[in-house]
Amino acid sequence: MRRHRVIRVPASSANLGPGYDVLAAALGIHLELEVQETGEFAVESSVDGVPLDRTNLCVRAFEALHPADGIAFRISSEIPPAAGLGSSAAAIVAGLMAADHMFELDAPLLELASGLEGHPDNVAAALCGGFVICADGVAERFDPVPGLEGVLATPPDPVPTAEARAAIPEEVPLADALHTSAHVALLLLGLGRGDLDLVGRGLSDRLHQPRREHLYPRSVELVRRSGELGAVGATISGAGPSVLFWSHWEQTGMLLERVRDVAADCRVRRVTFTPEGADVRAL
Repeated sequence: MRRHRVIRVPASSANLGPGYDVLAAALGIHLELEVQETGEFAVESSVDGVPLDRTNLCVRAFEALHPADGIAFRISSEIPPAAGLGSSAAAIVAGLMAADHMFELDAPLLELASGLEGHPDNVAAALCGGFVICADGVAERFDPVPGLEGVLATPPDPVPTAEARAAIPEEVPLADALHTSAHVALLLLGLGRGDLDLVGRGLSDRLHQPRREHLYPRSVELVRRSGELGAVGATISGAGPSVLFWSHWEQTGMLLERVRDVAADCRVRRVTFTPEGADVRAL
């Protein structure tokens, strides 16, 4: 019987304000990869601009574990590329999980995915779901706060991840480092207690967002207006330019309409923080 699998992987928002390369959360929009032994290599995708050969990121990740000869790949995705929502992490996780599950390899998926992505936060959230804290090569996971939701605003101009990472210096002032550590602690305490006031205070960042503002000034403008729009707070999602507004579910509908009013140039949608990570179905 020919092997046939479907892998579903969530999007992710990394950094979450002060948690640069340390914190991330899985979001309820997904990439789906179908892999099937057909006897011929092929790649199909519903995503514009995605390579349809072995340079495809899903295929490259798959081939990190097993040759893709004779395998057909079909990719569909709700995750916009180059938007700071973990599209590359989702593709990497999907390819690795497909090969691992099809050929029963029991591979160290987080380690491999982190190596391919270059950092662990997005891939950890995509694999594990929920919120993750990445340290020492390990991802510690916890469930989202009940009632916590988000609104995503994605400006039309993408931000290359390489440019965003190059904007961060090797050293930062002590005051910025202290602000970061204090606000990571506040954010985690707020998420642990389910205290959204603490969460809102904890989202403040002085490490990466100010140093990248020249790459996404529109996004930073929206972050600064999050309070007047009725959000708990807002963060640049990953390398940007997407903005994640944090909200209690009872306020999300009003927040969604207000963000649409002030960000008509952006793609705006409601999003959940999902506890489910990547999963595989055998067909």
